[in-house]
Amino acid sequence: MPKPLKNNTHRVCVAPMMDWTDRHDRFFLRLITKHAMLYTEMVTADAVIHGNRTRLLGFNAEENPIALQLGGSDPEKLAEAARIGESFGYDEVNLNVGCPSDRVQSGCFGASLMAEPSLVARCVEAMTAAVSIPVTVKSRIGIDDQDPHKVLPDFIATVHGAGCETFIIHARKAWLQGLSPKENRDVPPLDYPLVYGMKVQFPDLRIVLNGGVSDLTEVEDHLVHVDGVMLGRAAYQNPYCLADVDVEFFGGKSKALSRHQIIEALYPYMEHHLASGGTLHHITRHVLGLFQGQPGARAWRRHLAENAFRKGAGVSVVEQALALVLQSHSLVPAE
Repeated sequence: MPKPLKNNTHRVCVAPMMDWTDRHDRFFLRLITKHAMLYTEMVTADAVIHGNRTRLLGFNAEENPIALQLGGSDPEKLAEAARIGESFGYDEVNLNVGCPSDRVQSGCFGASLMAEPSLVARCVEAMTAAVSIPVTVKSRIGIDDQDPHKVLPDFIATVHGAGCETFIIHARKAWLQGLSPKENRDVPPLDYPLVYGMKVQFPDLRIVLNGGVSDLTEVEDHLVHVDGVMLGRAAYQNPYCLADVDVEFFGGKSKALSRHQIIEALYPYMEHHLASGGTLHHITRHVLGLFQGQPGARAWRRHLAENAFRKGAGVSVVEQALALVLQSHSLVPAE
């Protein structure tokens, strides 16, 4: 069994997910786990350079440790975007070499870069030279008709030569033709042993496994073979699955907040967001799954879904939804 690296910063991570892992979701997740590494949604280098940086990159200090995921394939632009990200206080810059969407393909970045490891290496080299924080890469095991057992180790060796020490590997191929982005998250078969093998072949690198991980029991099983595990949809759709992360994987001493305490801790954040001109739905859409599997979960989701988007909706909407959960608990007979 390969020996994991002593630095366990990536032991458990939450994946970058478009339209999901925005600053409100990350703040919410930080109330559940203080140590799991969080990632932004992918932001293109061009957007960072030319767009509204405060809107695209701004975050609360409570969200650290946090990584900025960039998309692009121009070394100079990625280096500039990485510098800007570092100035905002991000702990890491991650290059997306895994997204299979049509928009990403047309821009010649994301998963299509699996076919151009030398270009990825030039991008990483430029980014590494531009910042003092770590530059990491998130990839697939291959694309289309590539042989992952040949392509992946060659890719890692080439990109490592440019200065990358951490590889987050989604253990599926990406099919750029014939499958939608959604299908690319489920249809290609997972190959965990191949990712395990990368830790054996590159013992001094940090290898983080991603793809299909649904709970902390699976995280523990994977950590026998790799340095870290990244959860995606499971952490979004059932966020309280992260409640034991700090104690079980980071040596934390404090018990996680209860679901009810988490919502109550969110109230000041909600009030501030509303006072700044935001809407309640911006935040509540991320907490719908908090009570998954618990009495009152359906009432919680329904009340928020039906009322949080209404004009003038305030924290009272969430208080009412929480009251429905508490009412459901009182109706469950004691064992």
